[in-house]
Amino acid sequence: MGSFTLADLATIVAERANASPAESYTAKLLADGMPRAAKKLGEEATETVIAAVAGTGAEVTSEAADLLYHLMVVLHGRGIPLQDVLDELQRRTGRSGLDEKASRPR
Repeated sequence: MGSFTLADLATIVAERANASPAESYTAKLLADGMPRAAKKLGEEATETVIAAVAGTGAEVTSEAADLLYHLMVVLHGRGIPLQDVLDELQRRTGRSGLDEKASRPR
């Protein structure tokens, strides 16, 4: 089995988004609208934080997987390619995180 990438996940989300909401959780999330998909992303972020503070490594891993999946669904629903996020991360790596954060508009 080869390495699974975020690009693989983005492809799977895009494929499942076109399925029937009765057959695909991804399609159902998107059919329910962006507020529902965003709420699920927030719930998974919270669960990841809780696991990071008080859970086992396996729990953090599981919650992080849920978080990444729901992030990919939200990105897809907003029409934002994963590559745009990766490009933004790459742009930020040329400077320190503190300098980059200080340069953001407030």
